[in-house]
Amino acid sequence: MSRSRRLVHAAVGGVVALSCTVLTAPAQAAPEADAPVGTVRLATEKRVTVDYPWAGASGFQYRPGTASVTTVDYPDAVPPAHAGPDDLASGTDVVNTRDGQTVTQRHRSTGVTATVTIPSGQAYRAAAGWSVLTMDGTGALHVLRTAEGTVTVDTPVTGFPAGARPVAYRTGGSVGRLAIVYVLDGKTSVGLVDLADGAFRTYVTSDEATPQLAFNDRWLVADWKAVRVDAEPGTEPTALTRIGAQLEAVVGDQLLIGNPDFVSGGTDPALTARSLVTGAQSTVLTSSFGGIGPTLDGGALATAGPSSLDWNIHRITPTDSGGLTTAEVARVPAASTGVQGLAVAGGELFLYGATTAGGGLRYSGFQLDADGRPTGTQTPRSPALGASTCLSGDAACPQLEAQGDGRVSSLWTNAAGQESVLDVGLDTTTILSEPTDGDSGGRLAGGTGRYVLYNGASGKQRLVDFPRAATGGETTLTRDRTAAAVWGQTLWTPGSTQGAVTGRNLKTGTTTTIATGAPCTPTDIQAVNTWLYWSCGGTAGVYDRATNRKITVPADHGPARLADGFLLRENRTTHDLLLTDFHTGTATTRTVVKLPATDQNTGGSNGRWAVDRFGGHIAYLNGTYGEVAIVPSGVPTSPLAQMEAQVYSPSVIGRSMPWSPVWQLNKPSTWTLTLTTASGTVVRTLTGSSTGAAVRPAWDGTTGTGAGAGPGPFTWRLAAHPRDGQGPDLTLSGTITLG
Repeated sequence: MSRSRRLVHAAVGGVVALSCTVLTAPAQAAPEADAPVGTVRLATEKRVTVDYPWAGASGFQYRPGTASVTTVDYPDAVPPAHAGPDDLASGTDVVNTRDGQTVTQRHRSTGVTATVTIPSGQAYRAAAGWSVLTMDGTGALHVLRTAEGTVTVDTPVTGFPAGARPVAYRTGGSVGRLAIVYVLDGKTSVGLVDLADGAFRTYVTSDEATPQLAFNDRWLVADWKAVRVDAEPGTEPTALTRIGAQLEAVVGDQLLIGNPDFVSGGTDPALTARSLVTGAQSTVLTSSFGGIGPTLDGGALATAGPSSLDWNIHRITPTDSGGLTTAEVARVPAASTGVQGLAVAGGELFLYGATTAGGGLRYSGFQLDADGRPTGTQTPRSPALGASTCLSGDAACPQLEAQGDGRVSSLWTNAAGQESVLDVGLDTTTILSEPTDGDSGGRLAGGTGRYVLYNGASGKQRLVDFPRAATGGETTLTRDRTAAAVWGQTLWTPGSTQGAVTGRNLKTGTTTTIATGAPCTPTDIQAVNTWLYWSCGGTAGVYDRATNRKITVPADHGPARLADGFLLRENRTTHDLLLTDFHTGTATTRTVVKLPATDQNTGGSNGRWAVDRFGGHIAYLNGTYGEVAIVPSGVPTSPLAQMEAQVYSPSVIGRSMPWSPVWQLNKPSTWTLTLTTASGTVVRTLTGSSTGAAVRPAWDGTTGTGAGAGPGPFTWRLAAHPRDGQGPDLTLSGTITLG
């Protein structure tokens, strides 16, 4: 589905109102950019395939996709007791590097080195451990190794069939043998070179032109035929049941089979094992594909995990009992993807981009601590969504509105151009929607918690409600379009006289009017906590409803975004992101950061940055693909307060239908909810951390021991502690009656 989001100049709102005082002029501070406290990178959930340039006894190298090579050391690697070209077994830790006719060999654990010089007339074909395989101009094969670290010793390969044409050279789980696939008389065969003495032996004649194969020092499996390496000459290989998958490696007596040709919808491929002794089958790793391969010491490496955000390389080794054991040895970094929208609210950063494995777009969340530092990994916060439909040249498309309760609102446009307001974020499957009665070309004018403001091109303004447990939205108010904002349960709109702003309680219908001192009917209204912002275009101010102060703020750059005690604007000429701090009653402006000069077609307040109205953090695109930086505002937050609540008395309560109230607060908190009987006996105590700034407990009607609490009434008491540690705790209480 397509969607349309555009820049909005009006947002949020406040709660009560009183009289007026003298306007306070703003002071301008010298620009000084803030250092970010952290960055996050939006990553695609598509898992990448890795390959292993080298994998041995002490570690390995891997390359994800087209990225550079990364080297990993095993934490428990034990270096061989002896290392050198005369000790073939110690070659499991040797890295071969070729430069023309020279192969440099380095034993990683001991530091021993050797240099193999390929004689003139011979060409490099493969290397394993301390041994290098070459071919001369007559087609004869040679095994080269050094003596005393520098003198190259040439051992001719014997037993290779006359007239045979090698078509592939393969390494496996061995440094004592190399596999050669060759064609003779129109037939393809597979054999092994014994690197100790150069003896070649054919084991399998294949029915395939390019047979799959895997081997170690015990077994060779080629074309789904298995044979012991030490079997008597002429031993017929045992045919294995073919399946549509790849022969990946042999570890001990276990054949690893992975990367199946087909898996059922909704499932991931698995890496399985088949015992070459008993035939028993087992699952080694679920959700495993891509980078699977042998290591020189007879083990294997395999990638596995549910998504790129948890995509790991596992080391597989044999056990003494003939089985396999696995250990996670590296996490594969996910590839970056572009940020197409950003929003931040309640200590959570939301990024919108093409992250799903299939290329679909979704919202992803990053939790931030009280200082704005990222504290967790990227988490999917919506289903996969379709691409956006944007107005030409609109740098703020898609425009997002984070609600402060763990949800994000946006617009969706159908094939006829008609818009709906969408709401996502509490899980990865649900999309709540409310049509705009055929309106189009609209914008979101702000919102908090359950309420979202929509400004349609028709000239109508709609207030959409997404209450607790809703299966869709509901338009609770339709009016002529004006400047407006909603904060908590109060809708703020221009009053009937110049400079007046009226707050309407959306639940009770009561109104309060404020004389803001604006010299006009405001063209922009925003509200956060007790702060009420107005703009007339060329002039702007903030009214503090807590102290009745009127504060003049700059209006030279726009659009402006109101937050808790400060205003954020961008100078589109210098690209300075400007913060005007007015929480003391005097407006002082400073530069938070100089944004990249190149505009980016992404969402947020003006396409490149966003501010947390429920906490004060600022997020911005820093110019690195897929990366967003976070800086704290440095402005003290308001005391913890309730903005809106959805508390009710359920008729039935149980594990499948718990009592699930919602208290929308103005900033994140940790909370304790205590339920007591009418006599004062505590029946249950619940604790948790807010979702964004919303407290969302769930009580199933049981006591702490799991027994039923019985019929009500019950008294509830909510004690919330501000996560930023600023201001006192908040205590709320009330009653519910079951049935």
